[in-house]
Amino acid sequence: MSSYDAIYSLVTDIPMGKVATYGQIAQLIGQPRHARQVGYALAATPDDLEIPWHRVVNASGEVSRRSEPGGDELQRSLLEGEGVVFDERDRVCLSRFQWQRWSEDA
Repeated sequence: MSSYDAIYSLVTDIPMGKVATYGQIAQLIGQPRHARQVGYALAATPDDLEIPWHRVVNASGEVSRRSEPGGDELQRSLLEGEGVVFDERDRVCLSRFQWQRWSEDA
């Protein structure tokens, strides 16, 4: 399995209403310190895959800027539609909304 496939598989596991960070995904696939690789993989997601890319945020709980116009607004809207709340600094409270894979798999 390629690292991109591992990323896609893991991101697919993030439940509705939860988020993960780029670094968290990198850590979980055994590639710590490769958060940017996660971003590259999500940007390169084939059109035929349904990956909940919008559930991945940066380490501060913020939606990262996108190269395509309106992408960050779309991500925020999709997250809010799942019940994820942003604070006055446009951040997701990671202690409340961050996916903890090990606790949900138990």
